[in-house]
Amino acid sequence: MSDAALTLVGRGLRLSRRNPEALITAMVLPVMLMLIFVYFFGGAIDTGTHTAYVTYVVPGVLLLCAGFGASTTAVRVSEDMKGGIVDRFRSLDVGATPILAGHVGASLARNLLSTALVIGVAFLIGFRPTGGPAAWAAALGLLFAFILAVSWLSAAAGLLARTPEAASGLTFLMMFLPYPSSAFVPIETMPDWLHGFARHQPVTPVIESLRGLLLERPVGDAPWIALAWCAGLLALALAVSGALFRARTR
Repeated sequence: MSDAALTLVGRGLRLSRRNPEALITAMVLPVMLMLIFVYFFGGAIDTGTHTAYVTYVVPGVLLLCAGFGASTTAVRVSEDMKGGIVDRFRSLDVGATPILAGHVGASLARNLLSTALVIGVAFLIGFRPTGGPAAWAAALGLLFAFILAVSWLSAAAGLLARTPEAASGLTFLMMFLPYPSSAFVPIETMPDWLHGFARHQPVTPVIESLRGLLLERPVGDAPWIALAWCAGLLALALAVSGALFRARTR
């Protein structure tokens, strides 16, 4: 990463620190949702496994963290485009990649913090994974790849939207995707017409990979499918964000 991008990552982190309400919401909301699912609904949900519901649900909550954290990226990019700071950066010969990479890097840092918080609270309420260090490393690497992809997609959404409010709305899909997946209930318990989408959308193979790795269960080709989704989404986000940035700053 270039010096300009690193400087702009620091700027993004300082912006987050100056807006503690949004930062706290992005970290606390996934934890609250996890507690709601575990204590309000967990007793009524049969996952077909012999593990506690909190252990089943944590991978999905981690992806919810990524969605919530990424929505902040879209808003920050949109605010920069609307406020004119991008023109100042460009006058200093700072291009699209460092500007957007600064926002994405700050998003990664925020998401890693919220991920650590969710995992810590999950252990306190009974999360008991059985995977070893190698499995944890693989799971965290896959989660990092997913966060990177959705953060770049959010940067593209921020460029597409004309207002910060619209940018926040455009990221709704990323926050919604964990629900019609295997994050909270087995896909087999959903209506038949939803099975195809739930099985073949990008979030499900990531969740199944995380769950399998952390619980020492067979994962099949789920990690490779998940990585393919992450790589494809990242490539799409890079291409679209570059084109949108050129169009907005022409």
